Amino acid sequence: MDDPTALRTRVWRIAWPLILSNVSAPLLGMVDTAVLGHLDSPHYLGAVAVGAVAFSFLYTAFNFLRMGTTGLAAQAAGRRDPDELRTVLGQALLLALTLAAAMLLLRGPIGAVVLSLIGPSADIASEARLYYDVRIASAPATLANFALMGWFIGVQNSRAPLVMVLVINVINIALDLLFVPVLGMTTRGVALASVIAEYAGLAVGLGLVARELAARPGAWHRASLFESGRLARLFAVNSDLLVRTLALMSAFAILTAVGARQGEIVLAANAILLNFVYLMSYALDGFANAAEALVGEAVGAGDESALAQSVRACARYSVIVAVAFMAAYGLLGPLIIDLLTNLEAVRAAARDYLPWLVAAPLLCVWSYLYDGVFVGATMSREMRNTMLFSFFVVYLPSLWLLLGPAGNHGLWAAFLAFNVARGASQHWIWRRRRRA
Repeated sequence: MDDPTALRTRVWRIAWPLILSNVSAPLLGMVDTAVLGHLDSPHYLGAVAVGAVAFSFLYTAFNFLRMGTTGLAAQAAGRRDPDELRTVLGQALLLALTLAAAMLLLRGPIGAVVLSLIGPSADIASEARLYYDVRIASAPATLANFALMGWFIGVQNSRAPLVMVLVINVINIALDLLFVPVLGMTTRGVALASVIAEYAGLAVGLGLVARELAARPGAWHRASLFESGRLARLFAVNSDLLVRTLALMSAFAILTAVGARQGEIVLAANAILLNFVYLMSYALDGFANAAEALVGEAVGAGDESALAQSVRACARYSVIVAVAFMAAYGLLGPLIIDLLTNLEAVRAAARDYLPWLVAAPLLCVWSYLYDGVFVGATMSREMRNTMLFSFFVVYLPSLWLLLGPAGNHGLWAAFLAFNVARGASQHWIWRRRRRA
């Protein structure tokens, strides 16, 4: 158990590289938005918004590879078991590549189903399908990177994911600026930049894994990779997290799909504002990721006091950052919108809905924090159940009640209610578990 000052230092040491790496992801989305938002038609921006949601649904659906690997690796690290760390990593990579192979084999029907569910206009659908057909080639690298990053977070090496993400995003941004403004490509250029960048990140990540394992002497055991007990636990954790993540991404997909049915302007405005959501959520996820590592270590070591202290320290930092985001969005939100597009109708619509984004950080912070706590404690079943409750009992009924009278305002209100329900239900379960 650390003293409070040392624990806060550890939280910050783990979190700050992850905050930088997480924040760089929505910044990349902003660059994608900006290079297409200054073309002569909003349908390019709408197409990438639809395509990005499709891949958020597909790739983030497999984000359980990251979360499940983090919890298992953190608990192995808490037990000081370097052989088990290798087994966790090997199983995660094997699962990632198996799932990627299935995605590539079924890429045609998957693309058709996902795009039909979103239901954009004909012009946008054509461009969105072009984006999908190119970017699907990144599946093996993207899923393997999830596994590597989760493992690094579990062993509290948060700088390795930072290096990987920076490599991916710097290359992606550079290629965006080369392919679109310089070479005159549009949707295809943005997708191709993402594919190249993901494979570059994988190459860097594998090199960093080799360095980390060299510092943790141990042995690989082939039999352990296929041992029934370990595989059963891996699939139990990951299947719960898959259901949880599918529900979460369905919430985002509904946000875009309902916006698309309100016209190109609302769709484009929501695409702008989703960058605010991603920027805020990925920054707050830095402390959730710190909670994953510290809670997992405490659980692995059987240290109840360290467990409680870790949750409190991560919560304190999370609230401070959430308040800072509220202030930043309130003061700078209109300027950010203007930087992302020069289409006046889109600017006006985005400003109209901006107050929802100003309120979002403090309303959503608890769901992000408790996601980290539950991942570290491998409480995957509880994560699944609270997500399903929030989606089916809160989000969908709220959307049904509010969309008609309030339009897109009702859509954003339902989305925030969904996130509040997630945090509240997780808090209730965590307090019950701690008392027990």
